[in-house]
Amino acid sequence: MIRQFIYKQIDSSQLVAFRIVFGALLLWQTIDYLLSGWIRINLLKPIFTFSHIGMEWLQPLPGNGMYYYFALMAIAALFIMIGFYYRISIILFSILWFGIYLMQKTTYNNHHYLIVLLCFLMCLLPANSYASVDSKIKPEIKRLTMPAWCSWIMIAQIAIVYFYASVAKLYSGWLDGSFTKGLLSKHAPEFLKEFYAQEWFYLFIAYAGLAFDFLVVPLLLWRKTRNLAFVASIVFHIFNKGHLGIGIFPFLALSFIVFFYPPETIRRLFFWKKPGEIEFPSSQLLEGRMLVRWVLIPYLILQILLPLRHYAIKGDVLWTEEGHRLSWRMMLRSRKGHTKFKVVDNKTQEAKFFKLKKILTKRQIRGMQSKPDMIWQTAQKIRERYARLGKDVSVYAYSEVAINHGESRRLINPDIDLGKAKWNYFRHNDWILLYDQNGKIIN
Repeated sequence: MIRQFIYKQIDSSQLVAFRIVFGALLLWQTIDYLLSGWIRINLLKPIFTFSHIGMEWLQPLPGNGMYYYFALMAIAALFIMIGFYYRISIILFSILWFGIYLMQKTTYNNHHYLIVLLCFLMCLLPANSYASVDSKIKPEIKRLTMPAWCSWIMIAQIAIVYFYASVAKLYSGWLDGSFTKGLLSKHAPEFLKEFYAQEWFYLFIAYAGLAFDFLVVPLLLWRKTRNLAFVASIVFHIFNKGHLGIGIFPFLALSFIVFFYPPETIRRLFFWKKPGEIEFPSSQLLEGRMLVRWVLIPYLILQILLPLRHYAIKGDVLWTEEGHRLSWRMMLRSRKGHTKFKVVDNKTQEAKFFKLKKILTKRQIRGMQSKPDMIWQTAQKIRERYARLGKDVSVYAYSEVAINHGESRRLINPDIDLGKAKWNYFRHNDWILLYDQNGKIIN
C-alpha cells in the first residue's frame, strides 16, 4: 500500500512549475547580489571572511573573480529556469552556491541553507522532463508523469522547516511577546510604531506566527482547508517581506504551494497545452526505488536529527548558539553583544586591547560581537597575526551579550586563552559560560 502510494505515477506539472519558479528566484537572488554591493561589502572588502569552521581555506577569489563567480551562477540559474542543460546547470549552481554558503556567515540566513538543500534535491529530480529547452532539443526525455515521491520529498522538506520553526518558538521570550515587541518596534513604519507597540498586537503576532508554523502544512494537505491555508500563507509571508525584508525566502516558501494542490490543478493553471488524459505506464511503477531507499530516506532522517542535536549539548542553545545553525531556528531572538580582545605577550607579559578594525570590517564586527564561534575565530586570527610577527601571545575575550533586550551577561570565560582553545562541533565548549536560573555561573 505504502509502496503504491509513493511510487505511483502522477502528472509532473507540480515539479515542472516549481523548477521554473525556483530558477527565477535563484536568478533574482544572484543578480541582486551582483548589483546591490553585497559582493563588495561581504566578500571583497574584508581581509578574510568568517567561513564555517573547518572551511577557513575557502576564501573569496581575488580581483573581479567573485563577480565572474556570481555571473556564472546567474547564467546557471537562468538555465535551470528554462530547463537548458538542466542537469549540468543545477549541479553547477549547487556547487557554487554551497561554496558561498560555506565561505561566509557574517550575513547568515536560514534560507541560504534551505537553498543548499533544495539544490541537492533538484539535482535528483526529473524537473526538465517537460516545458524545458532540453525536452525540445531531445524529445526522447520528454515525459508527462513522475513518481509521486518527487512531490512528497518536497512536502517533507518544507514540513520539517515549519515544524522545527514552531518548536523553537516554545520558549519564554517568544511566548511573552518580548521578541516580537522588539522586532516590530525596530521594523515598523513610523506611522504604525504606536499601534505595533500595543501589547495585544505584538502578542497576536507572536502566537499567530507560532500557529502558522505549526499548522500550515497540515492545513495545506487537507483539501477542505487548503485554500484558507494558501491565503494565510500569502498574508504571512508578504507581511514578513514588507517588514523584515529577508530576501527571497517569503517567495521561496510560497513556491512550495504547487506541491499541495493536485497535479491536474497545476497543469490547468500553468500548462494548458499539456495533455489532460495521461497514460501512466505500469513499467515505471517502482521508478527511483534505489534512490529513495539509499539517498532520500537517509537524507530525511538526517534532516530530522540535525535540529535535535542541541539537546545533546550542554547548555541552552538560545544562549550558547551551539547547535543553532541547520536547525530552522528562524527569526527567533534578538542577540546584542559587545566583545573586546586582550592580547598578552607571553614573553614580556605586556598586555593591550586589540583594535578589531585592523582585521575586521564594521559589518563583521557587528556580526561577531555576540556569536561564540565567530568570537573564537577572531581570536584565532589575532593569534595568527602576531605569530607572523614572530610573537607568541595569549588572546582573551571580554564579551557581554543580552538576549531579547534583557540583562547583559558575560558570554566568554575571560580567563581562558581563546587563541589556544579548541572548537568542538559536537559538545559544549567550556569557555562559553553557562548560568543557572538565578543567574549564577555554573561552569
